[in-house]
Amino acid sequence: MILQQLPIADPDTINQVADSLRNASQQFVTILKDDPQTAMNMLLQDALQFGIKVLAALAIYIVGIWLIKKVKKMLSRSFERKHTDKTIASFTNSLVSVCLTVLVIVLAVGTLGINTTSLAALLAAGGMAIGMALSGTLQNFAGGIMLLIFKPFKAGDFIEAQGYSGTVNEVNIVSTKLTTTDNKVIVIPNGALSAGTINNFSQRDLRRVDFSLPMSHQSDVDEVIGTLERYILGSADSRLLKEGDLPEAKNPAIVLNKIDINSLEIVVKIWVRSEDYWDVFYEYNRNFCTLLSSAGFEFAANRVDISNKS
Repeated sequence: MILQQLPIADPDTINQVADSLRNASQQFVTILKDDPQTAMNMLLQDALQFGIKVLAALAIYIVGIWLIKKVKKMLSRSFERKHTDKTIASFTNSLVSVCLTVLVIVLAVGTLGINTTSLAALLAAGGMAIGMALSGTLQNFAGGIMLLIFKPFKAGDFIEAQGYSGTVNEVNIVSTKLTTTDNKVIVIPNGALSAGTINNFSQRDLRRVDFSLPMSHQSDVDEVIGTLERYILGSADSRLLKEGDLPEAKNPAIVLNKIDINSLEIVVKIWVRSEDYWDVFYEYNRNFCTLLSSAGFEFAANRVDISNKS
């Protein structure tokens, strides 16, 4: 199907080119028979003209490549001064390099006397064929551009997307690599990533840690909350933030969140720095369990009454 869509040369054009070559060959052979010296002079003159064109094309190519390197260095310095994201800088440099290289090649080929209009048509047809064959890759390419423009995350952020969570290790044009907490590398296509929901845990400096403590119905709620308040407020742990420590920080909150047939759910809410989230979460889960158990409070447990009440 792709081959059928490529442009086919007009038969009349092919015949005209063939006739021109045939006539030129016949004229040269005739001149060579009648006047070999003149024929050799013409051949040398044509060879000299073609050689000059080849040298000019090489000069254009060499100077063009040199200028492209200079432009790339200037862009790199500009990105460094402006502290531009490395992924955006790399993508822009690559795009500029490819475009300028194609331009230099077209100019060099044109200097040789080759019709660049036909070359441009061939490149366009080839690009269309490649684009159809790599439609999925182009979708990921477009998704990568969207991620680079809107920047919902950057390298080093901890995110959750497409059913996976981990630290962003690398963002390139077609995919994003995550390193999970158990040190696995997950590669997510940018097309799906840009079109889905992204939960960025690292974008803000502060996060709130929520602890859910299911207590038995026989527990004294006020005593439980008072015990937790005295423990938290009396703690010297600088990771537990209070109002005034940082602009967005709030005081710890301990509330009765829910009452159901299984438990009285006490929720503790503490603000911490984003980098301290997991350490505080695991450490204080254990601390609260030890504290409440030592104070004689009973955690909720589902029980089935199988006693015969008849």
